[in-house]
Amino acid sequence: MESGVRDEVIVVGGGVIGLTTAVVLAESGVRVRVWTRDGVELTTSAVAGALWWPYRIEPEALVGEWALQSLGVYEELAARPEETGVRMVEGVQGGTRLDELGPWARRVPGLRAARAGEYGGDGLWGRLPLIDMSAHLPWLRDRFLRAGGTVEEVSVTDLTGVPAPVVVNCTGLASLDLVPDPSMRPVRGQLVVVENPGITTWFTAAEHASDTSTYFFPQPFGLILGGTADDDVWSTEPDPATAEAIVARCAAVRPEIATARVLAHRVGLRPARPAVRLERQVLPDGRVLVHNYGHGGAGITVAWGCAREAADLVRTGRD
Repeated sequence: MESGVRDEVIVVGGGVIGLTTAVVLAESGVRVRVWTRDGVELTTSAVAGALWWPYRIEPEALVGEWALQSLGVYEELAARPEETGVRMVEGVQGGTRLDELGPWARRVPGLRAARAGEYGGDGLWGRLPLIDMSAHLPWLRDRFLRAGGTVEEVSVTDLTGVPAPVVVNCTGLASLDLVPDPSMRPVRGQLVVVENPGITTWFTAAEHASDTSTYFFPQPFGLILGGTADDDVWSTEPDPATAEAIVARCAAVRPEIATARVLAHRVGLRPARPAVRLERQVLPDGRVLVHNYGHGGAGITVAWGCAREAADLVRTGRD
């Protein structure tokens, strides 16, 4: 790698995937710039819930290892929650059994069947990373800057025109036009933030036959309620009826949520794809384009595992 260390890498995209990839590269001695259309606080990642769990992401054969690598990092970061935004929090995945999940699930420390007093049905109890993205994204940016990187607000219209020997594409949904990749599509997620009435555990239950789910995540700034998964919907305007339904579903699990004061409404567009694209492409002029996008609703869950693999692809392209 020493032969290429003087060459600059530009990471396009300032969400959790782009920033984590940039951190891994910069801390390995690469000179890195991040180009982001929006400040990190305005990216899709900033809207996320954000619980560690491989949710709606393929390919399953690779996702488990990416997720477990990320879990190891988050467990370490949880020792400094005020700084990193990462906490280890107990909760229940309703309607899920261990034998329904891939081999990765048996490697998650402490993950087990929920007991009767924890959930009245099939469910898994776990102590998992819960991340306050309003703290975590600025922390990632600052860690990257301390490693010698720079962040610039630049709107990219053509990835092949980015002036660097190696470019890393972490643009998420924007890859639909930038690559272009017609397999990219938005999956709209709507959330409601309420004053926390004293809930200290998280809960989630997916309704597999519909585009809705029920979850609540206690964050330092309030209780996040969700959610929806509306395929191919581009609107980022909160829908009042959807918000009411979200509150009602969560209140059916914890009745005290019904009277909690609403603090905010949030909508994000998950960057979905049939499978994550994590690969190296050699451009006609010999430069290298590394793709790391299409993580859907699990970008946070696999961020560190994917970042390390992307960094390996960058190093391959610089040898």
